[in-house]
Amino acid sequence: MNIVLKNGDKLELTEGATCAMAAAAISEGLARNAVAAKINGRPVDLSAVLADGDQLEILTLKDPEGLAVYRHTCAHVLAQAIKTVYPTSKLAIGPTIENGFYYDIDFVTPITQEDLAKIESEMAKIIKSDLPLERFTLPRDEALALMSRYQEKYKVELIRDLPEDATISFYKQGGFVDLCRGPHLPSTGRIKAFKLTSIAGAYWRGSEKNKMLTRIYGTAFAKKSEMEAYFAMLEEAKKRDHLKLGKELKLFAFMNEGRGFPFFLPNGMIVKNTLIDYWRQIHTREGYVEISTPVILSRSLWETSGHWDHYKDNMYTTKIDGEDCAVKPMNCPGGMLVYKLEPHSYKDLPLRMGELGLVHRHEKSGQLHGLMRVRCFTQDDAHIFMTPAQIADEIKGVVRIIDEVYSLFGFSYHVELSTRPADSMGSDEDWETATNALRAAMDEMKLPYVVNEGDGAFYGPKIDFHLKDSIGRTWQCGTIQLDFQMPQRFDLEYTGEDGEKHRPIMIHRVVFGSIERFIGILIEHYAGKFPVWLAPVQVKVLTLTERTEDYAKAFVAEMSEKGLRAAADLRNEKIGYKIREALLEKVPYIAVVGDKEAAEGAVSVRKRGEEKSVVMKKEEFIALVLQQRDEKTAF
Repeated sequence: MNIVLKNGDKLELTEGATCAMAAAAISEGLARNAVAAKINGRPVDLSAVLADGDQLEILTLKDPEGLAVYRHTCAHVLAQAIKTVYPTSKLAIGPTIENGFYYDIDFVTPITQEDLAKIESEMAKIIKSDLPLERFTLPRDEALALMSRYQEKYKVELIRDLPEDATISFYKQGGFVDLCRGPHLPSTGRIKAFKLTSIAGAYWRGSEKNKMLTRIYGTAFAKKSEMEAYFAMLEEAKKRDHLKLGKELKLFAFMNEGRGFPFFLPNGMIVKNTLIDYWRQIHTREGYVEISTPVILSRSLWETSGHWDHYKDNMYTTKIDGEDCAVKPMNCPGGMLVYKLEPHSYKDLPLRMGELGLVHRHEKSGQLHGLMRVRCFTQDDAHIFMTPAQIADEIKGVVRIIDEVYSLFGFSYHVELSTRPADSMGSDEDWETATNALRAAMDEMKLPYVVNEGDGAFYGPKIDFHLKDSIGRTWQCGTIQLDFQMPQRFDLEYTGEDGEKHRPIMIHRVVFGSIERFIGILIEHYAGKFPVWLAPVQVKVLTLTERTEDYAKAFVAEMSEKGLRAAADLRNEKIGYKIREALLEKVPYIAVVGDKEAAEGAVSVRKRGEEKSVVMKKEEFIALVLQQRDEKTAF
């Protein structure tokens, strides 16, 4: 029989050959590194049997899907270890997550972080035993009987939710059996580097009405060196924690009187407003007009937009004059109303409308995290209304802006195409047209992307930009969403070249995403050390003696007149103490003035990150800082 490989080549195998046999036929090295496979796009174990004409892809730990299989097997080893150490415990679920895995467990007696070492020790024994993972299937009634016999009530509940005619798969390793779809590694001995990291509480099936279980988190990597690098990154991330730095640098605060609602302090407002000023500059240059729409709008609007049916659980609602209203979770419906205020011709399009709108979304308290997950935030939205012929050019224009912005901050990024979710509105034809338009634009730009199936917005597919920060973490910020639905629901029109009425196509797009979240990302990316143009205080002037106070004040005033953000420390303290405090404030430049500097019209300048100071004429120094501010230089 012939198998079709990923590159299109054909491989001849004997009837009944497995994926493992196919890997061995391709090369010895591939057979040694293979962890799983994909047959016709479906992930399977290496033991899966092939059929004539199958399309085959062998997965290794270099593939994200292969690494997920590796980590999922670690979750099964964790479950087996727990059942060995704590036989009365009940297993719930154990999926993979980014950089690792977890398992939810119902313990008779609660465990603590200190107990993880005991579980790890048992996991190491299971791995050393190199137990094969053997897949078997049962009809639903036999699967229920098996899990009932093992007294695994959570597994029984999961099986009962499956269709009556379902064939249910299990995996056996030694004497341990677990309900699982798979695939898995061929044996436990293939695991080389793992670590249990933490425990937390988690409601069964995510519902507060259900029992609180214990969630054990772990991570696993192909090599020990990779795991060590990962933990080094986590340590660095702790130092860069935006909540810690936000407090130290007096940027923002959270208070009990408004859980999940950030308070921006004077320093934080400088950063926020500077970002907004930059946003306005590039959008004015690119032909956008700016609007502002109300924060509270009537229920009828949200019904028209589809949010009342598809997003109501995340919305805050109220009544005004007896009418149901909602605080806006998104800016787009208001933008629709602005478009409808006057008739439009094809000559008006594309119409690019930007809005820095404050939106509110009801997030559960357990999901809140600093500026990264809040209940109100400023979204740098824009809505582009266009003709079908303008789609490709407008998408390319947005990609160009996003690339320019991310490059300025030193971010690299990758792109994902998110397709139709289960909860969506609109026809199959519209979704296919929209998705193909996004694909075509990216293909034309030769922009590499991966497909993220089912993660689009309820009204259209989208392109998501995942940026990588200075310590290798990724964040989803920018997005481009192509929407055929909302123009239909709001009955938007334009007069075409033929004199007839036509429906515009719309793009929703953000660059920063949430400005609050983007600030949080920037704080951690820069470790609080903002470049000159963003820094709340760009220059801190320190006096050596009281005799130079007037010179220092005049120097600060001169810089302020030129638009620089400067401050003076005139306290009667030792200069070493003042310098240490200024270093903690992470200002880009510390300028020390003594009698000699005052006499010569100079300053002793210490650049952030450098030990030595350089004496410069104050005019020369001001010109340098102005240049770095205007050119948005990074250092």
